[in-house]
Amino acid sequence: MKKVLFTATVDWHITLFHLPYLEWFKNQGYEVHVATNGIKEIPFCDTKHTVSFERSPFNIKNIKAYFELKDIINKEGFDVIHCHTPMGSVITRLAAIHARTEGTKVFYTAHGFFFFKGAPLKNWLMFYPVEKIFSYFTDVLITMNKEDFNLAKRKMKAKTIKYVNGVGLDTSKFKDAEVDKYKKRQELGIPQDANIILSVGELIPRKNHETAIKAIAKLNNLNVYYIICGMGELDHYLKKLTNKLNISKQVKFLGFRKDIAELCKTADIFLFPSLQEGLPVALMEAMASGLPCVASKIRGQVDLIVPKKGGLLYTPTDVNGFARGINKMLQNKDKWPKMARFDQNKVKQFDLKNVIKEMEEIYEETMYSTFTK
Repeated sequence: MKKVLFTATVDWHITLFHLPYLEWFKNQGYEVHVATNGIKEIPFCDTKHTVSFERSPFNIKNIKAYFELKDIINKEGFDVIHCHTPMGSVITRLAAIHARTEGTKVFYTAHGFFFFKGAPLKNWLMFYPVEKIFSYFTDVLITMNKEDFNLAKRKMKAKTIKYVNGVGLDTSKFKDAEVDKYKKRQELGIPQDANIILSVGELIPRKNHETAIKAIAKLNNLNVYYIICGMGELDHYLKKLTNKLNISKQVKFLGFRKDIAELCKTADIFLFPSLQEGLPVALMEAMASGLPCVASKIRGQVDLIVPKKGGLLYTPTDVNGFARGINKMLQNKDKWPKMARFDQNKVKQFDLKNVIKEMEEIYEETMYSTFTK
């Protein structure tokens, strides 16, 4: 029986993004293996391997992870290995060097290079050389935004470089979501006539919630409520910031939520000021929901939002710009239905069904060439 191995640093990356592809391999008759640092059971997985991956490139446990994974790869004899996440992909490609000489095909999906236009110099000095070197040990390098794709085509040395429209989103789940907005606002403690602005993302520096909070304060509008879904290291700091800016009653930290589709249907505007993204699922969910979007003008997001047609884009740290953008949206509510139709139509290309088809073609093309040699 043919075998495939999916690797990532942590379990949640596989369960959140890659279950449809595990299922696809299962349906093609493959024995499906997954290797992560975790013990969670994963659907469509025949064998789960726990490997000592650590997210930090400086953690010595990654040496142990290399030997663990190398033993697994040599023992199992995989036909296909598909690696994800920065450290997971580096260790996997290093551990699979010998396996490639035996015919194993190694796929790597870059969910967003750490080096990009506007990235700190240290990112280019640290991460670019590593990706360049390990591209030599990659049969198929898959990118998810046009900036990464163009850079990879120019600089990386993988045998094949492909572009796909993200990891895939079930757009119907968000477009067709039903919610009682009156009850939802009651549950959130928000007045029925208030304007709700929504952000979804971890409370970490990269998501740049600080700029969003400062922009909300700039509005000086008591009828605007800002809700943030997510958890993270900046929770205490951001809450203190809302107190300092005297908007704590208008900003609600909801933590981790399973009702994002309902919240999107309840909100009026989606605010997404990230400093760095690959191709953000949260922004696609908002587009599929029909929310007008005010977002940062960065890689990945410029692939999604067409200014003035589907939303507005601003420099990530431009507090005044984001405040103007939100005001502009609030003052032009008559344009929201047209924006909703535009975004819902554009986001169709990122629908899970279409992305699965793209990945099927890439897998089949690569494996067909292997099996016919």
